[in-house]
Amino acid sequence: MENTKVLFISQEITPYLPESKMSLIGRHLPQGIQERGREIRTFMPKYGSINERRNQLHEVIRLSGMNLIINDTDHPLIIKVASIQAARMQVYFIDNEDYFQRKSTFQDESGQDFEDNDERAIFFARGVLETVKKLRWAPDIIHCHGWFTGLVPLYIKKAYHEDPLFANSKIIYSVYDDVFNKPMNKDFRDKILYENITKNDVNILKDPNYINLSKLAITMSDATIIGSEAINQELQSFIKDSDKPYLDFKSEEEYIDAYSEFYDKIL
Repeated sequence: MENTKVLFISQEITPYLPESKMSLIGRHLPQGIQERGREIRTFMPKYGSINERRNQLHEVIRLSGMNLIINDTDHPLIIKVASIQAARMQVYFIDNEDYFQRKSTFQDESGQDFEDNDERAIFFARGVLETVKKLRWAPDIIHCHGWFTGLVPLYIKKAYHEDPLFANSKIIYSVYDDVFNKPMNKDFRDKILYENITKNDVNILKDPNYINLSKLAITMSDATIIGSEAINQELQSFIKDSDKPYLDFKSEEEYIDAYSEFYDKIL
């Protein structure tokens, strides 16, 4: 379906991060969907490991400058952009000095998950949606990739559902084998609360682990895609028992066409 607007929210995109199944999809899927006649926007976090000069990132002043309050603290939202010339596509980056200046993505040098990964995920989800609002761009499909995007479906369905930009958006959540082992902070559930989100909405995050965050994202989405060849078995069963449309894993050769057809089916 041409003229469809697709918003890609990705945890990883190459060449900004090393190649992985997810980062390659983050790079090639938006290009392939754009080449099939759809309009796209693509977002990812601006991790400190991303070399701004080499990748020619620059700040978009008209989109930056907002503060997001998380856990009673103001955090400035900085938006940067870069172009992947070969794909004729732009990537928007969500940045903040407190959350995204460190030189790795989710773990410190000793392999321990960052203590504030919960707040970083909240900031990223809300930062993307507030930036899309500033762009005044109404997506038909919002396709989220990876656990770090897992709060986006919740915010759209509960906090932004009355916003005309998102009122008709369909949310697809791709599940990968990107497990984090250490549960989030116990107060993660309280930090998420925002506008029309109640504790009951996020009750599953009493135990804020990878499985429960993924289940919340699946529950709040309109459809699910299995993005890795092998994912957590409990989540695989949850997806298939959810009574929502889902797409099984697709190979490198077939996934762009399969996802494009899936978008039409969901719309």
